[in-house]
Amino acid sequence: MRIAYLDCLSGISGDMLLGALIDAGVDLAAIQAGVASLGLPSCRLTVGEVKKKGFRAANLTVEHEPEHAHRHLHHITEMIDRGELTPGQKDLAKRIFTRLGEAEAKVHGTSIEKVHFHEVGAVDSIADIVGAAIGLDLLKLDRIVCSPIPTGRGFVKIAHGRVSIPAPATAELLRGVPLAPSDVEAELTTPTGAAIAATVVDAFGPLPAITIETIGYGAGDRDLEEQANLLRLLVGVADDRLESDQAWMLETNLDDVSGEVIGHATTLLAEAGALDVYTTAIQMKKNRPAVKVSVLSPPELIKNLEQILFRETGSLGVRRWPVSRHKLERRPHTVQTPLGTVEGKLALLGDGGVSFSPEFESCRRLATEKNVPLKDVYDAARTAWVDR
Repeated sequence: MRIAYLDCLSGISGDMLLGALIDAGVDLAAIQAGVASLGLPSCRLTVGEVKKKGFRAANLTVEHEPEHAHRHLHHITEMIDRGELTPGQKDLAKRIFTRLGEAEAKVHGTSIEKVHFHEVGAVDSIADIVGAAIGLDLLKLDRIVCSPIPTGRGFVKIAHGRVSIPAPATAELLRGVPLAPSDVEAELTTPTGAAIAATVVDAFGPLPAITIETIGYGAGDRDLEEQANLLRLLVGVADDRLESDQAWMLETNLDDVSGEVIGHATTLLAEAGALDVYTTAIQMKKNRPAVKVSVLSPPELIKNLEQILFRETGSLGVRRWPVSRHKLERRPHTVQTPLGTVEGKLALLGDGGVSFSPEFESCRRLATEKNVPLKDVYDAARTAWVDR
């Protein structure tokens, strides 16, 4: 599996990503040819090397004739459709612009058809988004993972006046995306960068387990006092037998709740869709014995599971952080035993081997029907797998 990781220490913008893609080895001429086919006025991509806080990086610039055109979404999609791009590149570029149009429509209280693009409808923004779509397509990626994204702080001036960072469209695009704290007084993540990340990223979290093949650095225009203004792109491969996804760990410490209440809460959490729920004996202040409740949650269930923790335990706070999971490929399988059929799962191991795990409910049901110890059913199932 070929994976790209976006390390957004200083946020993300279209030119930073495009610079990182080219620095990682994507052919600039191929991107230039695709962008040129859009019919933009004398649009040319140039890449130079700069230093940011002592680190080298590719600095991408979009050179073009001055223009004052303001485009709607259909103008841009028609331009992309006329361009000499692959179907996959056209589809990705249009999906990014559609995502951006939806965010603009939401914050301005209008429809996506009536959205009037300002900064993001300019030549450089179109070149950045279409160029990123071409570059990501040329990398032939199976998965894109991104770090939590910092937006910066302070204010920025846009076509509609002075607004707080993150700009309204940027904030809308980053709904559901984990944000990283930042004390930098600058706009680190632009609407263009947020639209690309919100569209192409499969999971947000730490760097996954990969063998790195290439690294690219894309520079932002501004020089930051606090840190290097860079986007780092790491491209590598992971074991094809390992599936990856992102989940969230929720935890709370309880020192004044009975075991009955905790047991009831863990049951409700499991029934509500938690991937895993477990408790750990701990000690809190003044050496009070306590219990830590840990819940592994899919991203879409965080709010519901936190509400169960608050409601059922009386907790005043829940910690949360993203975790990256690597899972063996699994598939259902049944074995025939002298006691009957047992359902289970096959796991495909990294070395090419296969293991079989009987399902508890299937074994429990058979043990009840046959009036035999549960362990005997497990033993029979494992023997049947070995003797298959």
